[in-house]
Amino acid sequence: MFKVNPYRPGAGLMPTYLAGRDEDMQNVEQMFDALTVNVPTQSIIFSGLRGVGKTVLINKLQKIAEDKDIFCKHIEVEERNDFISQIAACSQAFLRKVSTKEKFKNLIQKPLDAIKALVVSFDPNDSTFSLSLQEKELYTATNLTQTLTEVFTTIGETAYKSETPICFFIDEIQYMKSKELGSLIAALHRTNQLGYPVMVIGAGLPKIYKMLSDEKSYSERLFLYKEIGSLTDEQSKKAIEIPASKFGITYSDEAIEKIISITKGYPFFIQQMCQIVYKNANDKKIEGYHVEESIHEFIETLDIGFFKVRYERCADSDKKFIFAMVKCGELPCTISNIAKNLQKNVNQISTTRAQLISKGIIFPIRYKELDFTVPEFSGYIQRLDEYKQWLEEHKS
Repeated sequence: MFKVNPYRPGAGLMPTYLAGRDEDMQNVEQMFDALTVNVPTQSIIFSGLRGVGKTVLINKLQKIAEDKDIFCKHIEVEERNDFISQIAACSQAFLRKVSTKEKFKNLIQKPLDAIKALVVSFDPNDSTFSLSLQEKELYTATNLTQTLTEVFTTIGETAYKSETPICFFIDEIQYMKSKELGSLIAALHRTNQLGYPVMVIGAGLPKIYKMLSDEKSYSERLFLYKEIGSLTDEQSKKAIEIPASKFGITYSDEAIEKIISITKGYPFFIQQMCQIVYKNANDKKIEGYHVEESIHEFIETLDIGFFKVRYERCADSDKKFIFAMVKCGELPCTISNIAKNLQKNVNQISTTRAQLISKGIIFPIRYKELDFTVPEFSGYIQRLDEYKQWLEEHKS
């Protein structure tokens, strides 16, 4: 018999109940309110490990912004995709929207008419950026910061005069190229200085703080930073109970405690664990033994999906580096201890370290210490035969 399962593990998939993010949503909603009355506000960066719900949160915030008639566009940065072409397409979409508002056609006369017809394009092959009015090219330049700033201030002025605020939602910021990130920060900074209602809400892995500060010293004032972590026990309890309650299913205190203990409050893990427990249980009340019986399937599901997909992206040298991290025992671990476990010096492993940070597998924390961006990743590694064999070969 088919049973509707209320739990939704997935990459950015909105759960039926979003637990633990009420304060963040309320704070951002107040910033949206300011934006809707043409008051510029700081942009926001959410950071956290994989599976804590960053994408879910910014998707929810985008819906809130759209309900307030803020022009929104979602951009997901990928390692191989060009960010500038995506921001250009979003700017073009904004101008199309403004052009449909009949009452603003004569607001700024010719300048607005020109802006509405802008076609924003970027050629990543030769790093040129151009603005065109229909088929007539206005100019071409190779200074990305200058030209992206020109685009942002132009659409910002249009947003101000047409009373149509803009919010770009940018996910996976850590994959942005240094030049692109620096240009985006500078463009947003100038747009804010001019008082235009344009903001960015971004999300990414913990290393994005350092990326932003390395690009521009004033990025610390340009953005509000918020770390998204695991849920508290009370928040986890709601994430577990509320979705099932809609179908008349309850959890015993023992079952809830076991789920929280196993998942450690990570939202994705809670969704995955509860989906399995809910599927396997045929009673109106889920007890502790239902959870116990589902642990093996839960771990196996994570191993062949959530963990493996990241592990398989690693080269052999990357995997050995990861093994050396896990061998350290307690995480985060120092780069010197990793080098010691690999029987190399720190300089010899710096390239591999940089590659793993770039791939989003590890991130620097505190001074010369590293940790995994994926919660419980070390446990997965310890279960691998490949790691056990490596450990046997590197007995000290």
